[in-house]
Amino acid sequence: MNTIEENMMKHNANLSIYATKDDESIRLKKIENDIRTSFFRDIDRIIYTLSYTRYIDKTQVFSNSDNDNISKRMTHVQMVSKIARTISRALGLNEDLTEAMALGHDLGHVPFGHTGEKILNDISLKYTGKMFNHNVHGVRILKDIENNGKGSNISIQVLDGILCHNGEFVNSEYYPKKKTVDEFLEEYNNCYYDKETLKSLRPMTLEGCVVRISDVIGYIGRDIEDAVRLDVIDINEIPSNIKDVLGVNNAEIINKVIMDIVTNSINKPYIKLSDDVFKAIVDLKKFNYQNIYDKANTKEQINFYITVFNSLFEKYLEQLSNNETDKDIFKVFLNSMSEEYISSTSNEEKVIDFIAGMTDSYILNQYNKYILNNIY
Repeated sequence: MNTIEENMMKHNANLSIYATKDDESIRLKKIENDIRTSFFRDIDRIIYTLSYTRYIDKTQVFSNSDNDNISKRMTHVQMVSKIARTISRALGLNEDLTEAMALGHDLGHVPFGHTGEKILNDISLKYTGKMFNHNVHGVRILKDIENNGKGSNISIQVLDGILCHNGEFVNSEYYPKKKTVDEFLEEYNNCYYDKETLKSLRPMTLEGCVVRISDVIGYIGRDIEDAVRLDVIDINEIPSNIKDVLGVNNAEIINKVIMDIVTNSINKPYIKLSDDVFKAIVDLKKFNYQNIYDKANTKEQINFYITVFNSLFEKYLEQLSNNETDKDIFKVFLNSMSEEYISSTSNEEKVIDFIAGMTDSYILNQYNKYILNNIY
């Protein structure tokens, strides 16, 4: 057994002085040791969650495409994982920790991507006074919802990486911020009420910084290719100042940014982009918002999604209030949940958790079944 454990731990000997070692892992609950290292176990626990399985039918950018070559959330997550592991290996960081964060970083996403997230945030603010953000909800899923409401007991470092991953905020440099368990939990709880906390999040590990920038790398190029496939944009519309620095396709963009990060971050306690690559990424994100994301859904589609989310929310609340145990919110979700989850969660939060976990097709089926009364 000693030889097996030594083999599993070998990579620690080659890690950078700035890497997170396996024996630094922190959890809220103790676990019994087996041959796997701590962060390696987190990878396993994440990929076996029900939430991970549902990545397969959740929107990345385009919700209504029948083109099978267009990215889903699962595609994006796998790309981020590969990109982040490449950077981590090149910099001598802990690949297991990086992979766990990357694979779990979007577990909190709701049906219909960021459009659905905004709608659910409006509902959550109205009924609970709490903001809803997918990075925060990803932590809640692993801490309080998965494993029938008992949580998956993921390490604090991985939970923190998920909380702080948000690739919407791009920086030229990423410095980790040391945190205790109590500081992490306080930051997590503050994210439900304080926008400034959300904007100022910084990962506690250098691996978390890698995942954060990898989230950006994982979507800026692929979203362009998807938009071209759907005739949303023409590749020639991308300004030359962006193409001259980053390239014109996803492979070129990924390679350029990875090499820039590795070159500027090797043997450093931070992750850094060169000035020209950073500016090109900022410009490309702005181009994508104006020409892709803001056009991904029509006003009619957005209004339809608002109707779907709000009408189902009200219907589920009514079913809970009337204790209609034959309905799906009980049969599919609540009947399998722990007493601790049931007793500590308001009806409004139960409904938000249920809706947030749905895939695109499932929420439409529920709308068809309970609002349009089309029993099938």
